[in-house]
Amino acid sequence: MKIYDENKKLKKMFCNQCGRQLRTENGMLMEAAYEGRQNFGYFSHKDGVTHSFDLCEACYDKLIGTFAIPVTEKEEFEWQAE
Repeated sequence: MKIYDENKKLKKMFCNQCGRQLRTENGMLMEAAYEGRQNFGYFSHKDGVTHSFDLCEACYDKLIGTFAIPVTEKEEFEWQAE
């Protein structure tokens, strides 16, 4: 869950699962977090509803640990030397 100030700058962020406040500084999230958002459509019982939530990395790891089929993982690099 995100809380913004009057200038729409991120003020606080909480994990929706465990409730822990995540570290923010000057409007930036300073630790890893999963930000989920789903717009439900016509074939859903939640048609027209959007869900959004935030998970700290520990709660994200617990969640994906329950999956019958593991997540697809791909290593990403912030930069590449030429």
